[in-house]
Amino acid sequence: MYIQKFLSYLEYEKRYSIHTINSYSIDINQFQDFLIKQYGDINLTNVDYHMVRYWIVFLVQKKISNRSVCRKISSLRSFYKYLNRINESIEDPMMRIVSPKQSKKLPFFIEENSMRILLEKVIFTEGYEGERDKLIIDFFYMTGIRISELLSIKIHDIDFNLMSVKILGKRNKQRVVPLTQLLLSDIQSFCEKYLIKNFIFTNKKQKVLSRKQVYNIVNKYLGQVSSNKSVGPHVLRHTFATHMLNNGADINTIKEILGHANLSATQIYTHNSLGKLKEIHTRSHPRS
Repeated sequence: MYIQKFLSYLEYEKRYSIHTINSYSIDINQFQDFLIKQYGDINLTNVDYHMVRYWIVFLVQKKISNRSVCRKISSLRSFYKYLNRINESIEDPMMRIVSPKQSKKLPFFIEENSMRILLEKVIFTEGYEGERDKLIIDFFYMTGIRISELLSIKIHDIDFNLMSVKILGKRNKQRVVPLTQLLLSDIQSFCEKYLIKNFIFTNKKQKVLSRKQVYNIVNKYLGQVSSNKSVGPHVLRHTFATHMLNNGADINTIKEILGHANLSATQIYTHNSLGKLKEIHTRSHPRS
């Protein structure tokens, strides 16, 4: 009962995406399943600090990554914060819980030369699917948007005069992302040729693609220019940001385009750009 109320709160009050809500649901239900196995039919309102600690130890022993453990802890924090808000008599078992430290993993990206080969020399299949797949790759690389954002784009979101697209991001926050003339021309040609009237990225029956289908499309083509075989849409988001920084874009501009709430989320890309900065410094400084 409490879990469903919390999920409804996330959907209707917090306006979280279905994908985010599903993640919360999985984390909290897994915690509940753990409690039932260990303690029997216990009510979530009667959980204490020691039970949560035991659960965290269980996750660590299963070799769940620190990143995933931290996410699950965050889901529980939000859940119990909500319970405490609707019923102050419920004790919050998360108050003393400390999340494990996460090692900072630099985002993987595709080198500029490899992207050039992909976009100029790799052969995409002919017809609707090949042209759509090429447009998907171009769109990700030239805008840095997320997979959920790409799938929600409709033809009326594109402003051909202002050369931009309206993006519905996390928590239903809307932003405007600039488009290049080349990408706009490709979008227009594709939509006119295949009579696109609503969602742009669909199958032949005009049904919106699934996240898995888009991942497979991106993985198929990026795999041809990358030694890393687990490469999906988010790698193109990292690639967009890194290449923009390497070519002189302001980090605050990149933050706005990516739809990051905080600059700290964008600053991780400065680590990827450090090598490029050193190269420019060595080439440009008179004492180098």
